[in-house]
Amino acid sequence: MAVGVLALQGSFNEHIAVLRRLGVKGVEIRKPEQLQYVDSLIIPGGESTTMAKLAELHNLFPALREFVKMGKPVWGTCAGLIFLANKALGQKTGGQDLVGGLDCTVHRNFFGSQIQSFEAELLVPELAAKEGGPETFRGVFIRAPAIIDVGPDVQVLADYPVPSDKVVNSAVASGSVGEKSGSNKVIVAVRQGNLLATAFHPELTADSRWHSYFLKMGNETGEGTSSCISIREMEDLRGIRAPKNDLPIFLS
Repeated sequence: MAVGVLALQGSFNEHIAVLRRLGVKGVEIRKPEQLQYVDSLIIPGGESTTMAKLAELHNLFPALREFVKMGKPVWGTCAGLIFLANKALGQKTGGQDLVGGLDCTVHRNFFGSQIQSFEAELLVPELAAKEGGPETFRGVFIRAPAIIDVGPDVQVLADYPVPSDKVVNSAVASGSVGEKSGSNKVIVAVRQGNLLATAFHPELTADSRWHSYFLKMGNETGEGTSSCISIREMEDLRGIRAPKNDLPIFLS
């Protein structure tokens, strides 16, 4: 199975490292034509506005939207969640393009600035049921977004408690009236068909269950067959690039 990782900016090297530990080839994606050689795609955390500008520069948005429409598995983490959302709040002046497809409203930088980044134990019953292990997962939130409203077809996989007035204010700003608005929690992990999204960074932990869960989505959606591409071709697509070992600073 060839898994693409959007490699414009952000934590793509960390995702590829986890995939390697699971015995799966990760292919760096920077051009639209490279998407035809992968069965699924991870859109990593990073600076979402910068990623959007680079994606626009390389004319990636039409190909990314088509990839989603084809039903191939796509996982967005942090900034990648923002990319997949149908609606995003708190964007910088001028906004940014979105890939869309995920029926939710996401609030960019909901949890605050870089210095307000944090880690938290999240209840993840669906993940534990499918992948085993503990009922909780250590979520790494780095200037993270949050989902404040979801459509009826979106499965909530994890949420996080916050002051209810913060959720209400965000919902009012979005014009959202969904059932999740106004509660004392925001949603931080969801699945809708072939789309998976997390507001946190599983690739920065030693727990690879989210990556394993995502890989199995290919079989569930009928996209689990291997691409006919040689190792040399994949290396040509990736380019000769030494992986970075230092952890970058992420800005959603």
